[in-house]
Amino acid sequence: MKSFVKTALASALLVSFAGCTGVVDANVPLKHDSEYVIDGKIYGMPKAKIYRDEYNGPAVVGDYVTMVPHLAELDYEGNKEHEVRMDVFSQNVEVAPGVSYNAWTFGGSVPGPVLHVREGDRVVFKMKNRSTEEVVITKPFKGAAPYYNQVATNQLQKHKPVVAPMPHSMDFHSGTVAANDKWATIAPGETIEFEWIANYAGTYMYHCGTSSVLMHTAMGQYGAVVVSPKEGYPTDDQVDQEYVIVQSELYLEQMGDSYIYDHSAALARDPSHVVFNGHVSSLSENPLKANEGDRVRIHFLNAGPSGTSSFHVIGAIFDMVWAEGDPRNTWYGMQTVLLGASSSATVEFIVPEEGVYKLVDHEFADAERGAAGALYAGPRKK
Repeated sequence: MKSFVKTALASALLVSFAGCTGVVDANVPLKHDSEYVIDGKIYGMPKAKIYRDEYNGPAVVGDYVTMVPHLAELDYEGNKEHEVRMDVFSQNVEVAPGVSYNAWTFGGSVPGPVLHVREGDRVVFKMKNRSTEEVVITKPFKGAAPYYNQVATNQLQKHKPVVAPMPHSMDFHSGTVAANDKWATIAPGETIEFEWIANYAGTYMYHCGTSSVLMHTAMGQYGAVVVSPKEGYPTDDQVDQEYVIVQSELYLEQMGDSYIYDHSAALARDPSHVVFNGHVSSLSENPLKANEGDRVRIHFLNAGPSGTSSFHVIGAIFDMVWAEGDPRNTWYGMQTVLLGASSSATVEFIVPEEGVYKLVDHEFADAERGAAGALYAGPRKK
């Protein structure tokens, strides 16, 4: 009997050890010898690669990469490996009528592209520092992400290529990796390549992690990753419209006929503009659309870099709110959602009537600086 117990205990320990190290786990596929599994989540990605190449193709690549407020539909079952590229370079962008500046960008827009994946998906990411090149994003590219067509139909930012050599990096809040390795800074002309697993559902910020992080983020290097829950949200079969909104601050001062970044204002948290989706008119010139009676879902990210947001839809109540976009963090019947810098929420509301619904940061000083927009609701579909 004792020998049986010892054998059973040894077997249990072996199975437990194997599951934790990723040696044996039939339900979680591993790709590299370095990987292991804890609680069904994959860790231990291989080291990042940094190299030089002559790549000059589309700066944004990925079947599920879009421009705000669009979110790509996940038209596959289970989990998938995504090959994603977001090159970094400068663009002159407009952020308010008559106000343009030379932004540092991921992929050419401010905010950068939206990546949509499912919890458990693998992302193979590449980024080239093309800050010494004039990179055009307003012409079609074969093999480019859906993002490109959306940029072409929404030229509110009036993108113009600019050369501004600068070291940059990428920090995905959605990735669970060693930051000193995957988020390494690369020089102009270098490419970084690494992998990460979307281990946790939610809406996550990405940004440049090169010092000064405040400056690089305020200059335009930020965006959103939406990681849909593996089992979905409880209202998935009821949602009629789904959007992404990213709030952020700009710190610009006028120099002659142009505008430049003001680091003193950024340190003092005194923004010149606070915007939804990169422009004071982004969601008024191009309002969100729905119909009376629709259930609308918004993945809302406050990218900061330093301020808070109190997101509110005038005339509606958020009947479902998932803090950070995680379905385990559920709130009900909220009038506003308070978010610190880099925090997010996935909110849903019913459009009660046909009409115009203003979207605002209810911290009204920020709304008057530009954090406002609208949703236009048409008649109820019978």
